[in-house]
Amino acid sequence: MTENNTNFSSLILRFLNQDTIISYLLKWTILSLLVGAAAGILSALFLSLLNLVTDFRNHHPQIIYLLPLAGFFIGLIYYHKGKTVERGNNLIFDTIHNPKDIIPFKMTPLVLFGTIITHLFGGSAGREGTALQMAAATADQLHRPFQLIPSDRKILLIAGLSAGFAAVFGTPWAGAIFGIEVLLLGKIPQKSIYPAILSAFIGAYVTGLRGVEHTHYQVGQIPDISLMGVFYSILAGLTFSIAAISFVRLTDLLSFVFKKLKYAPIRPVAGGLVVLGIVLLLGTYKYIGLGIPVIVDAFHQPSQPQDFAFKILLTSITLAAGFKGGEVTPLFFIGATLGSALSIILPLPVGLLAGMGFVAVFAGAAKTPVACCIMAFELFGISCGWYVAIACMVAFLASGHHSIYNAPENKMPKHLLFGRFGIK
Repeated sequence: MTENNTNFSSLILRFLNQDTIISYLLKWTILSLLVGAAAGILSALFLSLLNLVTDFRNHHPQIIYLLPLAGFFIGLIYYHKGKTVERGNNLIFDTIHNPKDIIPFKMTPLVLFGTIITHLFGGSAGREGTALQMAAATADQLHRPFQLIPSDRKILLIAGLSAGFAAVFGTPWAGAIFGIEVLLLGKIPQKSIYPAILSAFIGAYVTGLRGVEHTHYQVGQIPDISLMGVFYSILAGLTFSIAAISFVRLTDLLSFVFKKLKYAPIRPVAGGLVVLGIVLLLGTYKYIGLGIPVIVDAFHQPSQPQDFAFKILLTSITLAAGFKGGEVTPLFFIGATLGSALSIILPLPVGLLAGMGFVAVFAGAAKTPVACCIMAFELFGISCGWYVAIACMVAFLASGHHSIYNAPENKMPKHLLFGRFGIK
C-alpha cells in the first residue's frame, strides 16, 4: 500500500512539473493556495499578538524601561539559535536571486517572537519585515515535497513575499506587485505573475477571515489636477525623497556603528538604552511602536514638523541595533507626518499630502513606486491617482539606488547620510 502511494505521488509530481499550461496552472494554483493560506494564518496570528502587546504597552508605558533587557534577550536568542537567519529580508532576496540552501523554518518563530518583544517593550519598528520573513520561510519548505527546480523555487519565494505583504496590510494588488517589483534588479520570471497575484489575494482573504481589521485612512478632499498641482506634487516628492534617503543611510550608518560591538547580544542593549534615553528626553511615547494613532491624526490635522525626523531617528536606532520588525510602517509614519506638515506651506489638502507622503517615502526607500501607487489606490481610492503617482515617481527617481532591501552588511556606507543625491 505504501509503495502504491509512493508511486502515485511520484506520478502526480511528474505531471505537475511538466512544461504544459495545464500542469503550470494546476501546480501553481495548489502552491499559491498553500502559500497564501499559510501567510494569511501567520499574519493573522502576528497582527492579533501585535495588537495585544501594543494595548498592554499603551496601558503600561513604563515597560519601556525594560527595553535594553528585552534587547539582550532578543540578541542572545539570535546569537545562539538564529545566526543563519539573522539577515532577514536580505537573506530571502539573495536566495531568490541565487537559490541554494532552503531558508530555515526557524526564521518564522524567531522573527515573530523578536518582533512581538520589540513592540511590547517600546522599540520603534514596523511589521512588514516580519510578515515577509514568515511567509517566505514557510513557503520555501514546500520546495522539497514538490521537487521544485531552482527557477520554480524563485517563483515560490516571490509568491511568499506577495502573500505576506498583502496579508499584513490588506492590500492584495499592491502585495502582488510588490513581490515582483522589489526584485526588478534581478530577472523576474514571467511565470511568477499568476502565483504572486493568487497568493496575495488568498493571503489577504485568509487574514480577513480570522477577524483581523486593517487601519482605514481618509484623504478627504482631492482638488482637480492642474499645472500648479503637478508642481506642488513634484516639490512634495523631492521632500519625500530626502526623508527616504535619510532613513536608509542613517540606518546603514548606525548598523555599521553597532557592529563595532563584537558581542552581538550587546548591540540591542546599547540601542535600547539610546532609544530609552531619547524617549525620556522628549517626554512622549508617540514615536515608539507602530505609531498608528499618529499616522491617522496626520490625515486630519497638520503634524508637528519634527515628528517625521524623530521617527527616522528612533526607528533607525531600533533596527540597526538588532531589534526585530520592519521598516514599512515607520516609513508610512515618516511620510504621512512629513506630508501633513508640508500642508502648512504647500496649498494642498492636509489629508492628500499625508496620503502622498504615506506611500511616496516608501517608494523612495524600497524602490517600488508601482506597488506604492497601487497601495494608495487600494487604501485611499483612485481619485488621488495623479498626485500620488507624481509624488511616488519623483521620490523614487530622486532617492537614487540605495534601498532598505539591499543594505550593506558589514561595510561602511560610501556616502554616510547625505551622499550623492540623484539617479545612479
